[in-house]
Amino acid sequence: MFKHEKQLFHPVEVERPNPQYAVLMQEQLGGGNGELKAAMQYMSQSFRIKDPAIKDLFMDIAAEELSHMEMVAQTINLLNGHDVDYSAVNAGEIQTHVILGLNPGLINSSGYSWTGDYVTVTGDLCADLLSNIASEQRAKVVYEYLYRQINDKKVKETIDFLLNREEAHNAMFREAFNRVQDSGSNKDFGVTKDSRIYFDLSSPSPANAFGDTQAKPVSFNNPNS
Repeated sequence: MFKHEKQLFHPVEVERPNPQYAVLMQEQLGGGNGELKAAMQYMSQSFRIKDPAIKDLFMDIAAEELSHMEMVAQTINLLNGHDVDYSAVNAGEIQTHVILGLNPGLINSSGYSWTGDYVTVTGDLCADLLSNIASEQRAKVVYEYLYRQINDKKVKETIDFLLNREEAHNAMFREAFNRVQDSGSNKDFGVTKDSRIYFDLSSPSPANAFGDTQAKPVSFNNPNS
C-alpha cells in the first residue's frame, strides 16, 4: 500500500525562472538515469527477494526515489515560470510546449519518452545490487553535471540534497551486497582458478597494478606467479 503525504521530501525553491535549465532537469525525471527509472528498478527487483530486510531496503529506497521524482518535477515547474511559448527555450526539448502544456513529463532532456528498457532486473540479488550501485553512481554524475551548470543557489540546494541521498543509497546497496556477495551467481560460478587470473595483453606493457610486466596470466592472489 502507498499513500501520498502532501509535502515534499525536501523544500524546493528557485531564485528565478530559467526555462532552458528546466529542459536539462527533465533528464532526471524521464531519463535513463533518472528518478523514475530508479524507483521502478528497485521496486521491480524487490518482488522476488526472500530476505525481508533487503526486500524492505529495496522498497524503501524505491519509495524515496518517487519522492525525489516529485521534487524534480516541482523544480521544473518553478524553473519554467512562463506560459506555453517554445521561443522561451533556445534549444533542446520543446515537446512539453505542444503535447504536455509544460507539465513535467516522462521524457528526457531531448524529448524521448521514458521506457521500461531502462530498468534492469535479473532475479539474481548480487547482479541486481551491483546494477543498483552503478545506477546510483550514474545518477550522481548527472546531478553533478547539472550542479555545475546553474548559478541559482536555491536550485543548487535541491541538487545538493539529491546528490547526498544518491550517495546514501549507494552506501546502503554496498552494505547489502557485502552481506550476500557469496550467494547466487557469485556462489555457483567464478570460483575456479580461472576466475583469479589477469591476462596482460597490452604490448608494449608498462608495469601493471599487479607488479608484472610480461604478457602472461597473473594471479590476483600472487602477482609474481
